[in-house]
Amino acid sequence: MPFLANFVNILFHILILAIVGRALLSWFPVRPGNPFHPLAVVLHQVTEPLLGPLRRVIPTIGQFDISPIVALLLLQFLQGVLVQALLSSARAF
Repeated sequence: MPFLANFVNILFHILILAIVGRALLSWFPVRPGNPFHPLAVVLHQVTEPLLGPLRRVIPTIGQFDISPIVALLLLQFLQGVLVQALLSSARAF
């Protein structure tokens, strides 16, 4: 796999794992002093630029925020499109 396509693929995987991690941590109380607090802060900083705008557009269903699910679906789609475009453009050269 060409370098740029591989790099983009890894970035998407990291972002997807960050969203899954944030969703899992949302089930537990993570307060300052908790050993997971620094991780929760980093995951929030990484994922909020994507989840924040989605949260404003997509309403919650009861008490459930489905913006992480929508974000994961969008990221999977974008990952496939971008990686395939990069691979096909690399084959053209």
